[in-house]
Amino acid sequence: MPGVTKEQIQAAREADLFTYLQFHEPGVLKRDGPNFRHKEHDSLVYVTGKRYWYWNSRGRSINALDYLIQIRGYGLVDAVHALVGGEIRYTPAYRSTAEIQVSKELEKKAFSLPWARRCATAAVSYLQKRGISSEVIRQCLQAGIFYEARYHGEPVCVFVGKDDSGKAKFACMRSISGNLKKDVYGSDKEYNFCYPPQSPGSRHVAVFEAPIDALSHATLQELEGWKWDGYRLSLGGTSHVALTSFLERHPEIRRVTLYMDHDLAGFVNARKIKTMLHEDKRFRHIRVSVNPPRMGKDYNEKLLQVREQLQTSQHQRRPKEVAVSI
Repeated sequence: MPGVTKEQIQAAREADLFTYLQFHEPGVLKRDGPNFRHKEHDSLVYVTGKRYWYWNSRGRSINALDYLIQIRGYGLVDAVHALVGGEIRYTPAYRSTAEIQVSKELEKKAFSLPWARRCATAAVSYLQKRGISSEVIRQCLQAGIFYEARYHGEPVCVFVGKDDSGKAKFACMRSISGNLKKDVYGSDKEYNFCYPPQSPGSRHVAVFEAPIDALSHATLQELEGWKWDGYRLSLGGTSHVALTSFLERHPEIRRVTLYMDHDLAGFVNARKIKTMLHEDKRFRHIRVSVNPPRMGKDYNEKLLQVREQLQTSQHQRRPKEVAVSI
């Protein structure tokens, strides 16, 4: 594959995943006895004695390259560059007291948003190509939950998650021209991207795997004229961390609709989240439903197909209208 060598790929496989997470995703590590566990993927466990990660749900070990590609959705080139193009490389034979102290200091590093570009032309154009309506984009820009930035010289869309006071707590970047998908360092997964309702006090939250799907759902509502007004929350993958935190902060919520992808992983995760909510006494009163897209893999694919159908229908009507006018 262009862009990386066999040696770089091998170095990426040998990179220290534990150290990578401490530098780039410090919030996902939690203690589990003598070991560590991934907060978003409970089946991922770091065995400290043997210094490797084991993926229990898959029954195998996992390296840093596997993690970025299979869990974070990176392309091979981007994953290799992230691991061997930066400061994280090989697994250390031991960790000194000084290294442990540095790791703790890194974990405390404050979250900050990437510098926003004055003109968001490229980012807006990207969303429009994905079928998102101008009105939905305008509302995102106005709310400060979407803008354009640069990451290593590459233009990216930035989707922002805020707390109840309006302070940014989370941000993820999506490449405009490539495959990059990355959370900003220090992001708090509990405050993921959320497209707010028109009127405050809604008791309904729609849940999606990605911000693009949430915005696609809002655009579909415009196109098809649904009478619905609720929160649209992105999980940033398949973890229920953002949803649980959202429900804790919004006890008024009475209905959750899971708009997961139309694939095996989406179905499994939807059932898992539904069961989790029913088993948690704090959320048993909430009505939970599952609504995968009826066409396409996700709601963005559905949106693009609906737009294509509308364009075809309009094109077919034009000759008839001309004939009648004559």
